Amino acid sequence: MTDIIIQGIYGRMGRTLVEKISTREDCRVVAGVDRESGHVGDISVYNEFAQLPCKGVIIDFSSPAGAVAAATYGAEHGLPCVICSTGLSKEDEAALETASAKIPVFRSANMSLGVNVLIELARQATRVLGGEFDIEIVEKHHRNKLDAPSGTALMIADAINAEAGGKYEYVYDRSQVRQKRGAQELGISAVRGGGIVGEHEVLFCGPEEVVTLHHSAGSRGVFADGAIQAALYVANQQPGYYTMTDLLRGKLPCV
Repeated sequence: MTDIIIQGIYGRMGRTLVEKISTREDCRVVAGVDRESGHVGDISVYNEFAQLPCKGVIIDFSSPAGAVAAATYGAEHGLPCVICSTGLSKEDEAALETASAKIPVFRSANMSLGVNVLIELARQATRVLGGEFDIEIVEKHHRNKLDAPSGTALMIADAINAEAGGKYEYVYDRSQVRQKRGAQELGISAVRGGGIVGEHEVLFCGPEEVVTLHHSAGSRGVFADGAIQAALYVANQQPGYYTMTDLLRGKLPCV
C-alpha cells in the first residue's frame, strides 16, 4: 500500500485524485497540503509541509512555488515527489533537479499517458518527416488556464526539436509579420475557451499531404490516473529525476 500526500487537494485536480484513489486498493491518501488547514472528508489538510505528521509520496498539483516547496521538503525528509504543476521557470526546474539528488522526483507537465504516447509518436514522425514537412502545434484549453502556450505544447515542441537536433525556432504569433513561413519555424498556437479540458494537435505538413497526431482529454481523470501511476512507480525508485519516458519504458517498443 502506497501512502500519498496531495498538495493542492482543494483544487479540481486534488479532488479528482481523492476520488480516484478512494476506489483503489494499492494506494491511499494520508494527508493534504493547501492554503488553509481543514479536512476533505476524513483526510486532514495542513497549510504547510512542516505540519505533516506522516510520510508518503507527494503529488503536487499547485503552483510553481508549491512545486519547489514540495521538492525541497521531500528532499529534506525523504519523501518522493510527483510534480504536476505547470509554468515552472528554469530556476524552479533547477530546484527540482537539485532535490532529485536526494529523492526520486517525477516531473511531467502533462500526466496523461495518452499525451505522452503522442509525444513519442511525434518524435518518430520528426525522425521520418521532419526534413521535408513543416510542423505546427495547436493546443486548446478552458478559459481559466493561465499559461499560454500550455506546458504540454512546449513539451511536444521540445521533444520534436531535440529529435531534430535543435534546428527549430518556436514561433508563437505571426500576426505582426508579413513574410513566408521559414523552413526552421515550429509554430505553436493557443486557443482558450469554455470548458475544454485539453486538446493537442501536431501537424506535419508536406507539399501534398498532411499527417496529424491528435489527443483530446475527455476529463481531468486522465491526468489523475497518470499521476497515480507515477506515484506508484516513483515510490520504488532510487533518487533521480524521472519523466514519463521512464514510466512508459517497457510499455512502448519505441521508447
